[in-house]
Amino acid sequence: MQELKQQILDSIKALGEVSDSDSLESIRIKVGGKNGYLSAAFAKLAKIPPHEKKEAAASINELKKEFESLLSEKKKAIESEELDKKMREDRVDSTLFRADGMFSRGHPIHQMKNIIIDYFTAMNFSLQDGPFIEDDFHNFEALNIPKYHPARDMQDTFYFQDSMLLRTHTSPTQIRTMENCKPPIRMICMGATFRRDYDLTHSPMFHQCEGLVVEQGDHLSFAHLKEVLEKFVKHIFGDDVKVRFRSSFFPFTEPSAEVDVSCMFCKGSGCRVCSFTGFLEVLGCGVVNHAVFKAVGYENVSGYAFGLGIERLAMLKWGINDLRSFYETDLRILEQF
Repeated sequence: MQELKQQILDSIKALGEVSDSDSLESIRIKVGGKNGYLSAAFAKLAKIPPHEKKEAAASINELKKEFESLLSEKKKAIESEELDKKMREDRVDSTLFRADGMFSRGHPIHQMKNIIIDYFTAMNFSLQDGPFIEDDFHNFEALNIPKYHPARDMQDTFYFQDSMLLRTHTSPTQIRTMENCKPPIRMICMGATFRRDYDLTHSPMFHQCEGLVVEQGDHLSFAHLKEVLEKFVKHIFGDDVKVRFRSSFFPFTEPSAEVDVSCMFCKGSGCRVCSFTGFLEVLGCGVVNHAVFKAVGYENVSGYAFGLGIERLAMLKWGINDLRSFYETDLRILEQF
């Protein structure tokens, strides 16, 4: 026992001479590890006569406390010194920076936003904006999505305690625009939207763009919408892309459709990306449901609307296969832009 105590005291003394983490860890294992001096000392207690055991155990515990206290202090001091050293070695002299040959057109999401804005504003669409925090009426009710409607299950919503919510799409901006303006209306709106979802193709925050055209009378039809979207999709992906419209359902449009483009990875021949269909979905659209016009007090009007995910378009245009790449600030991705 005396020999073990002396070994522990020698190790405590050695702590004062240690100057790096590896040496400190070596002493910690030698003294406090599974097979260290302290474990051996406590194991020896079983062989000591009962009348000596209490005093010996107290003595070992005192040594243990002293060792752990000094170890903790020394660890903090070494970590602080090593951090200071690393910061000195990693210091960047900003005066040496040269931007020669470096040019960025911005984050890919912003690039796609600008492409869309430039295209539609050139067609006399105005750019509208709306709040992130919405009420149930503008986000659901006015869009013909009443309470308990199955479509609400498709949008896992972030709610606040006062029944307000983070908007799940940019459609509320269309409602607010119609409330504040009289036809004719030609508008797009875009911005962040929020849903409780996160995987390779979904993010809890993502960006949408929606368009709305409303005019007096009943002359606007799906044919007008079809022409606008076909030209827009070809503007994004090139004149060679094939476009198709598939019948779908949205509460706020009737009839409704989803727009697909020929897969740019396999050129329409079929691959894993397009599930061997040769096509990829890019947006949804339709003729505005009269229930929506009724909610904003419009009469004797017609119109069409469309909506698209900006990340979705960027992923397809530039071959990015994981939506999360847009938010991880990976320079290998961002430097390409």
